[in-house]
Amino acid sequence: MKKIITLVCAAMLPLSYAVAEGYQVNSQSARQAGMGHVGVAMKLGAESMHFNPAGLGFLNKTMDLSAGISGVFSSGEYTKENYKHNPDNDPSTPLYFYAGFKIYDFMSAGISVTNPYGSAMNWGKNWTGSHLIQDISLKSFSIQPALAFKIGDRLSLGAGMMMMFGNFSLSRALITSGDLAAIATMNPALQPLADKYKDITPIGTSLSGNAGVKLGFNAGIMYDITEQLTAGVSYRSKVKMKVPEGTAELSYANETELKPVLGAMIPPLDQGTFEAELPLPSNLNAGISYKPTDRLMLSGEVQFAGWSAYKELNVQFWQEGLKGYSLSAKKEYKDSRIYRIGGQYATTKRLDLRLGFYFDESPVKDEFLNPETPSMNKLGTTAGLSFRPVEKLSIDVALSYVTGFGRNGSYTDVSPVTKQPRVFDGHYKIRAFTPSIGLAYSF
Repeated sequence: MKKIITLVCAAMLPLSYAVAEGYQVNSQSARQAGMGHVGVAMKLGAESMHFNPAGLGFLNKTMDLSAGISGVFSSGEYTKENYKHNPDNDPSTPLYFYAGFKIYDFMSAGISVTNPYGSAMNWGKNWTGSHLIQDISLKSFSIQPALAFKIGDRLSLGAGMMMMFGNFSLSRALITSGDLAAIATMNPALQPLADKYKDITPIGTSLSGNAGVKLGFNAGIMYDITEQLTAGVSYRSKVKMKVPEGTAELSYANETELKPVLGAMIPPLDQGTFEAELPLPSNLNAGISYKPTDRLMLSGEVQFAGWSAYKELNVQFWQEGLKGYSLSAKKEYKDSRIYRIGGQYATTKRLDLRLGFYFDESPVKDEFLNPETPSMNKLGTTAGLSFRPVEKLSIDVALSYVTGFGRNGSYTDVSPVTKQPRVFDGHYKIRAFTPSIGLAYSF
């Protein structure tokens, strides 16, 4: 039982999964969402603070403001033999805000507020994988001041400081209907109870917590090779997010009936707090943009995510009587890459059209594939436009569709009844549809 409780503590994983391919929120600009989220080698005004802060150095307005929102509508599927189950997910709504200022001809500054990581997934209380996940919800926030210097006509350098914080909640089963059936085989008097709850999770837990503010940085360089060709490189540092005081709650399908029988098997997690720390990986982006005509812009880039920094998860209970339920679990993630291409065409002085694609690799190995985040390689297709009703105001919209390449995988934990390893395997599919809208104003 102790082992299963420590594995329950692995619910802190979603804070790291938020950065994995499926839950790294790409929608930090409605304009760039239409181009496959390229931007490291493009001069985007205030929005460059996210993609490459060096681009802020090419700001040609006194002030540049941008704000927007996206709706992430995701769906998934788990299948094994004749069993199929679909999660019932609520939409996520990442936001962004950028403000850039031209201080001198050679220097610009700005500040941004974004939701770079976040997710929501609800598999339901009583599905076959409830011992691993029932539902999760998390949000992260980044406040970033930035500064950029333009050196000559072609070169710009920029850097920003990231202040990261967030919150999460997660629920999963402690004792499943299958566990109760196994207990009944050892104690036949409990068979009527096992029959009653054969399709209902008897006992579950909910974990929640706030990640305190942690600091990181991003920096970049951008260079105009020719009037048509620009190259850019940016680096976003690893940040170790830490939940200093997470809390747990216990829930019974019927406390009056179940607690006298099963309560002694469950430690009082709701009377203690836990601490957890894990890395959000570094990201290195490199790309080029090419403008063959005044109306057409093409761009391509590759992003290297340093997921190999995530070797293990550590969750620590500090209260007396709960220290034995702390956890150190190996994860052994691997580095991954995202490949992006996009194009923009100015049909008129007021209307720009965009199209983009990206391929996102999974950092999760087959033996660590968990329904908390059914990670897999994904292909994204995007389209968008900008309309300027007046010269200084832009209305930006985009649509993105992401489909995962269906994947088989497994995850191993320990049964609280038999004390033996049990493998949860199957086939996963996921999809996501994301509309985005934004407003930009400059003068």
